[in-house]
Amino acid sequence: MASLGLSEADKQSVETFRQTVVEPSRTSLVIVDFWAEWCGPCKQLTPVIEKVAADYASKGVKLVKVNVDEERFIAAQFRVQSIPTVYAVFKGQPVADLSQARTEGQLKQMLDQILAQLPIQSDDAALEQEIAPLLAMGEEILDGGEPERAMSIFAQIEQMAPGNFDATAGAARALVLLGQLDAAQEALDSLPPEASKAQSVERARAALALARDAKPVSDLSALEARVAADPDDHEARYELAGGHMANGDNDAAADALLEIIRRDREWNEGAARTQLLTLFGAVGLENPWVSAQRRKLSAILFG
Repeated sequence: MASLGLSEADKQSVETFRQTVVEPSRTSLVIVDFWAEWCGPCKQLTPVIEKVAADYASKGVKLVKVNVDEERFIAAQFRVQSIPTVYAVFKGQPVADLSQARTEGQLKQMLDQILAQLPIQSDDAALEQEIAPLLAMGEEILDGGEPERAMSIFAQIEQMAPGNFDATAGAARALVLLGQLDAAQEALDSLPPEASKAQSVERARAALALARDAKPVSDLSALEARVAADPDDHEARYELAGGHMANGDNDAAADALLEIIRRDREWNEGAARTQLLTLFGAVGLENPWVSAQRRKLSAILFG
C-alpha cells in the first residue's frame, strides 16, 4: 500500500494499518472488520465476531476493527462499498471475504476451512511442539520404572498446558505405579468426556484396572505346582498370570493367558482374552511387545 503523494493523515493510516494488520498477518490470520458507529448490522455482528476471534486467538487469529468514517483511505483501498465488510488477511493480502457470516457457527466454519489451508503459526501448535519432547521424556522415565520423576514432568506439562489429556493420563499411570489408585482414578475422572477416546487415557484406564485386580504374590510356586499337576486348572493359571502382572513380568503373564486361550478360549466367559487385551492396553497398543503378543493370539485363534 504505497504512501507517496498522500496527506499526513493518510500516511499515518497506512502506517497504522501496516503495524496492526500487515505485519501480524505474516504469521497470523487477521480478521479485518470494517464498521461504523451508525451501522446497526455492525453492532449486531460485533459481539459475535469478537467472541469468535477470542476463541480462535490460540489458533493464530487476530481481530482488527477499522472505522470507515475515520479510515476512509484504508476502506477505499479495500473497495468497501457497504458495511459490515469483513476480510481475512494473510501475508498482507485478503484471502477470504467473511462478510456473509452472521452467526458464530458460520464464522467458525469459514475460519476452520481457511486455517486448514494456510501455514498459520498458532499458539496451540507452538505449545504442542514445546511439550512433545517433555511428554516423550515422561513416558520414557515412567516405562523405566521411575514414577516419581515422571510425575514431576507430567505436572510441569499440566502447568504449561492445562487440560492436556496425555499429561493427565501419564500422571495417572505414575500414580498407579506408586500404588495411589484412588488418586489415579480421581485424575482420570477429572478429564472431560471427549478425552475418553484418547489412546493415552485408554492406556491409563487399563493400567488402573489391572492394578485394582492384581494381587502381588511373593511366592508363585504353589500356583505353578497346581498348573504343573493339572494343566487344565485354568483358575490357577489365571491367578498365576495375575501374580506375574503384579510382579511386573508381562511376558510370563501373557504366556499364561495365551495358554488358557489355547486350551479353552471360552473359559470363564473369555476372561483370559479380556485380561490379555487389558494388558495390551496398559502396555500401549503401539508398543512392539504388544504387536508380537497379538501375533501369538491370532495364531491361536485363527491357526
